[in-house]
Amino acid sequence: MISNLLNAFRIADLRNKILFTILMIVIYRLGAAIRVPGIDHVAVEQLRESARGAGAVGFLNLFSGGAFESFSIFALGIMPYITASIIMQVLGVVIPKLEELQQQGAVGQRKITQYTRYVTVALATLQATGLTFIFGTGSGQAFFSAARNVSPVPLLPDGMWPRGYLVIPTLVAGTALLMWIGELISQRGIGNGMSMVIFASVVASLPYGYYSILLQNKWVWFAVIVAVTVGIIVAVVFVELGQRRIPVQFAKRVVGRRMYGGQNTYIPLKVNQSGVIPIIFASSILLLPVIGSNVLGSGEGWRGSIARFVDTNLINDQSALYVSVFALLIIAFAYFYNSIAFDPIRQADQLRRQGGFIPGVRPGPQTERYLAKAVNRITLPGAVFIAMIAVIPYILLWAANVNTFAFAGTSVLIAVGVALELMRQIDSQLTLRNYEGFLK
Repeated sequence: MISNLLNAFRIADLRNKILFTILMIVIYRLGAAIRVPGIDHVAVEQLRESARGAGAVGFLNLFSGGAFESFSIFALGIMPYITASIIMQVLGVVIPKLEELQQQGAVGQRKITQYTRYVTVALATLQATGLTFIFGTGSGQAFFSAARNVSPVPLLPDGMWPRGYLVIPTLVAGTALLMWIGELISQRGIGNGMSMVIFASVVASLPYGYYSILLQNKWVWFAVIVAVTVGIIVAVVFVELGQRRIPVQFAKRVVGRRMYGGQNTYIPLKVNQSGVIPIIFASSILLLPVIGSNVLGSGEGWRGSIARFVDTNLINDQSALYVSVFALLIIAFAYFYNSIAFDPIRQADQLRRQGGFIPGVRPGPQTERYLAKAVNRITLPGAVFIAMIAVIPYILLWAANVNTFAFAGTSVLIAVGVALELMRQIDSQLTLRNYEGFLK
């Protein structure tokens, strides 16, 4: 293992890519520590306390690598870009023009990337405005789920004008800079840039999660959670590498004096094709009632009842309703994402045009039905798996009476998935240069 790692640094091109990626991640972590100007430090401490829980603030803080709890320039994290990418992928199914761009190769992909940047800036502006008004004026009662006994302190003690309107463009610029860093990693570094940014974000929060359990002198639960984490890592590796291989044969054809085709291959269907995207979708949907309850406000009457219901059931990770809804949303979004990512009709048509067929299945509608059935059957275990990974830590931490490490399963799932993809890319680079890779 050590010799293989040294081989990666012996190749000048690969070494430069790895060092450039590390440099960009260091810059990102430094930016996460730079606080936006003009906010109250007492309110930041309260926000940090709330962000260590499992509520809405905790989720936002997870994908910003701790930048949200200090309201730094990278407080929005890479979430606006992820949301924009998902929106563009969904729109590609319903808008013919985007579908044409997706089929035009590199030229169409550059156009889609440009549109994704515009959507990212628009979403970042909306999120920055909303969060600045909610936290700047101290009106985000439901967001402070970890500090219910403390009245929210506004981040902007002097009101929104003029500091608030400086904070909004600062947060948007931070998201744009982070998006640029991710694209630089993809072009000049190793691995997918956005995935590496997310990887750095979630890994940065893992040490404090385990340390917070030790601070409460829960040594037995610490050992249990570490053992469960190791089990999750093994399970994630096993499932991430698992795939259903559908055999495909290509008919022989004669072109001139040469014969082409006749080879056998397969269509790989991953067990967990959607990765961590269903968890992101489900968590984002659960944020909507929280934002709505803040808009309605608290007090007496039906508005106060709605706010109390949201605060008790849709923010509290120790609520059975929250855990159940979260798990069901993950499974539903796993099916939704797979239906977009893998189109049986397009795949069957592509096989037919290339002269390929699945043994024992007639080309055309029968191939479409066969592929659709295979995808639906393989999606269920993958969806249930990621739902269990996301929910099990909630149950354990509820039993241990710990509310500062609720996203352990999600963090491990993201970290292991990105690490595996990074190892695949380094392994391919080593194999290309006649070196032995990491993966056997």
